[in-house]
Amino acid sequence: MPTSDSKPIKLILTDIDGTILPFGESVLSQYALDSFHAALDAGIHIGPATGRAANRVAPIFSDDSACYQTMLATNGMEVLLDGELICEKRIDLEPLGNTVDVLRQLEGVGICYFDGPTAYILHGSKEDLTEAFPAYGRTARIAAGLPDEPPVKVNIFVRGDFARTQEVLELLQSEVSGIGFNLPMEGFLNVTPPNWSKASGIDLLCEHLGIGLDQVCVFGDSDNDLEMLAHVPLSAAVENATKNAKTAAHHLIGSVDEGAVPRLIERIAQGEKPF
Repeated sequence: MPTSDSKPIKLILTDIDGTILPFGESVLSQYALDSFHAALDAGIHIGPATGRAANRVAPIFSDDSACYQTMLATNGMEVLLDGELICEKRIDLEPLGNTVDVLRQLEGVGICYFDGPTAYILHGSKEDLTEAFPAYGRTARIAAGLPDEPPVKVNIFVRGDFARTQEVLELLQSEVSGIGFNLPMEGFLNVTPPNWSKASGIDLLCEHLGIGLDQVCVFGDSDNDLEMLAHVPLSAAVENATKNAKTAAHHLIGSVDEGAVPRLIERIAQGEKPF
């Protein structure tokens, strides 16, 4: 049971890919789903904090909607609480166009925005997008130009290794203003509004729930989790996390393949301290 001087955890958020979903898998294990329900039964809000758009989360959870009624999607740009969208951030078109102009100078690099589940490629090839993220590339279309309205989800894809992806990230950070970028995985970059991250979405959820950061627990593995991991005192990076994620996190735990996160969720649901 929690000690008398500790507050109970009321919100659990976890990254998906590489944190609760092993690489190469497309659906969460029953054990992971059961851990979510244990938390829900204990009166704890729980859900994913993912770079994926909200409309792409359901299949990962086998359409078990109770597990994603509360979530941060698109790196905190879509914030849901009990099934209600309480915040939606969008990418301004002017810096988006400037980003496209910079990327046109590079080989093997592209950018796409999403309208619903479909990716529209503003620059680059469908083959390169498919290599970086097969699920997006298979149904992608070539865009005629910038979208009419500012989009929520925008990604940059890079043909090359992690070092090459990092080079593209650093170039964009130096050349484009009014927009943010982060690196969740090799060959792929997220695009965000400036100074907005998963941590921003957590603050918004805390405000709506009337809780403090000391009542939140988060898990992650990648560089798009850095702000979240640094911001929340009860944060943990899995063993397979990037070096930056491990540095940002306040705690280190076992790997995604060992089911480290579901194990800790179960402990929290039972009223125990996670770390």
